[in-house]
Amino acid sequence: MGKHILLIQGHPDVSQRHLCHALEDAYVQGATAVGHEIQRINVATLDFPLLRSQLEWEQGELPPGLANAQAAIKWAEHLVLFFPLWLGDMPALLKGFLEQVARPGFAFSREGKNPLAAKGLTGRSARVVVTMGMPATVYRWYFRAHSIKSLERNILGFVGIAPVHETLVGMVGNMEPELAKKWLTKLEKLGERGD
Repeated sequence: MGKHILLIQGHPDVSQRHLCHALEDAYVQGATAVGHEIQRINVATLDFPLLRSQLEWEQGELPPGLANAQAAIKWAEHLVLFFPLWLGDMPALLKGFLEQVARPGFAFSREGKNPLAAKGLTGRSARVVVTMGMPATVYRWYFRAHSIKSLERNILGFVGIAPVHETLVGMVGNMEPELAKKWLTKLEKLGERGD
């Protein structure tokens, strides 16, 4: 029996295709070949404002364009986020999307005294696929993958998504076609496993 898998494409550039898009397509190819059910969200095509206050986040209305995104997250058993590393972190548009959809009452409950016990998205796992210009080993060991760890702990983990695995793809600006092909094959295999 296949998993329900939601792919969230966080590359903000819709003017052309990037490696993030090709990696997502390879994952879909592997996943659908073995019977996993797939839904996709392309954050760059959604219309939503950025949140500007805690009050707006806590009590404001979810933008109409994001209701389907929340429904897809609820549907999913496994989420895969794709994005390029920009200035050491996820692009602002993806962060804005996550802030909008991970609201109280959906991603976690405000009831009770312990917010850590009120996770609204438990029972889901995730993979974070990040492309970057630097070598992935430099990002992982020298920079300690700080922004990815923050995403895993402070956003995904806070709302109950676990385990979270990561795939870091470095040197994308100088990547030879053979290496790109190896990465696409790796993502296809991850898709087959639903991981």
